[in-house]
Amino acid sequence: MSERVARVSEVISGSTVSFDDAIKKGFKRASKTLRNIVGVRVKEFRIHIDNNEIEEYRVNMEIIFLLDE
Repeated sequence: MSERVARVSEVISGSTVSFDDAIKKGFKRASKTLRNIVGVRVKEFRIHIDNNEIEEYRVNMEIIFLLDE
């Protein structure tokens, strides 16, 4: 039986639509570079405000992926 070793990469992503959209955009972009993704942990939610209006929904998340053997 082989051992599994994972690594975490931190990603910050934004969307003018919603937090859900920011998460999906961040995951989609990370999956272009990282292989063997097994999980995502959203660490933080933020909103950027300008002139009393929501300009952007932002998320800070960890992408968890297995290292190649």
